[in-house]
Amino acid sequence: MADKAAANLAGIRDVADLGNLQLVVAGLSEGVLLIDPDQTILWANDAALQMHGVATLDGLGGTVDDYRRRFELRYRNNHKLDAGEYPIERVISGETFNEVTVEVAPAGENEARWVHQIRSIVLVDKEGEPECLVLVMLDVTERADAEERFSQAFNANPAPALIGRLSDLRIIKANQGFLDMTGFERDRLVGRTVYEVDLFGRAAHREVAHERLAEGRAVPQMESELTLPDGTDKLVILAGQPIDYADQNCMLFTFADLEPRRKAETAMRHSEERFQQAFQLAPVAMVVASRKRHMLFHANRAFQDLTGYADDHLVGHTAGEIMLWDTAATRRRLEEHVETIGSIRNVDAKVRMSDGGLLDCLVSAATVDMAGDVSVLWVIQDITERRQSELELVTAIETVMADASWFSRNVVEKLANLRAQQSGAPAKEITELTAREKEVLSLACQGEDDAAIALTLGMSRTTVRNHVSRIYGKIGVNKRGAAIVWARERGLAKAPFRPASRS
Repeated sequence: MADKAAANLAGIRDVADLGNLQLVVAGLSEGVLLIDPDQTILWANDAALQMHGVATLDGLGGTVDDYRRRFELRYRNNHKLDAGEYPIERVISGETFNEVTVEVAPAGENEARWVHQIRSIVLVDKEGEPECLVLVMLDVTERADAEERFSQAFNANPAPALIGRLSDLRIIKANQGFLDMTGFERDRLVGRTVYEVDLFGRAAHREVAHERLAEGRAVPQMESELTLPDGTDKLVILAGQPIDYADQNCMLFTFADLEPRRKAETAMRHSEERFQQAFQLAPVAMVVASRKRHMLFHANRAFQDLTGYADDHLVGHTAGEIMLWDTAATRRRLEEHVETIGSIRNVDAKVRMSDGGLLDCLVSAATVDMAGDVSVLWVIQDITERRQSELELVTAIETVMADASWFSRNVVEKLANLRAQQSGAPAKEITELTAREKEVLSLACQGEDDAAIALTLGMSRTTVRNHVSRIYGKIGVNKRGAAIVWARERGLAKAPFRPASRS
């Protein structure tokens, strides 16, 4: 076979013109196979042998049929080449081709070892008949491996993405993230153009996108709305980056799904609208202020009616600037409590009206989220009339308390509660009183005056008055009637008094 190859090579040298020889020489830096039209493999350079994992020409097989039996070829889509489809067979038939890419493996192995990019040259004699056939091979295994890794990463990436070919702007690849986001089926998407899918039809900067695509330049991030297969729309951020993929100039399109954000914004807008409606219709006075400076920026109708302030006189001012509270100390106390704790509930405070008058109020406050900013909602309940009624009631009680024994304990306890709510002072405990002070107070609850108490307890009236004064100081009152209410609330007058035995 070696003699025949040598004879054929000699014939080639005799008959091939200079142009054909130059073609062969130019390909020697790549893998080169020379095949006789009778299907004999004549010669291979070292690069061609290395690309097949053999050391000599015999390792390739003496003929085309031997080569096909020794090596298994597949296209990149894993389609196995059958007899007649091998590049070495196609060139035997006189076919010329450029850049046919195949995976090559020794027969019997499942995994490909090499990836070859092959082109053919047909050398003809003076009569134009094929005289020598040439296969020129380029080892693109590393590049193919890199593309495979990219493809795996592309498909596994949850971020939606497409690859489009720049030459015709057709989509050649779509990852699962894009399919999941849009509901497209891969076979109905791949092969369509960017314009058919309408990626930039409703983009914020559509003209810029089209211009960059035509020039093959990066497309900057922009918002766009995609029309999905079910007819609905999806808001996305879209960008494009030029890449080389599968030996083609392509554009990698990446997407970010903005639909959850749009739904959240819509829900927030509806929530704020409902809040505004409830805020304005609420019968109790409410005002919204910033948390840091306590700048007022919205007050409902009930607040304006209560205080006399118009909305435009409030907005942009702090509570201190309009002197909303009776004193600066009240304002600082309320604001510091909100800043520290985050809320207050039913705190007594006086609110100053626009005409300077003061209102007794219960004040509550809580932090709220207003369009992403933390604000404070103040709720103010006017209790001026109720407080006045309570004061009048307590005054009436004190007037008749000289003979309070006819009040039922239940009534006295309720009145005592009103008095305690009015004063706002912390309750004093019975244990703070001495035994003798309890005796004096118990007799007072039964309607006894100082003289009667002195007689019953065997002490002077001056001593009785001193005990009464100390009782006032301990329980935080300054009138006899208030002391009696306090004592009855705590059960010091449940039964007729019996003085303690004295030794």
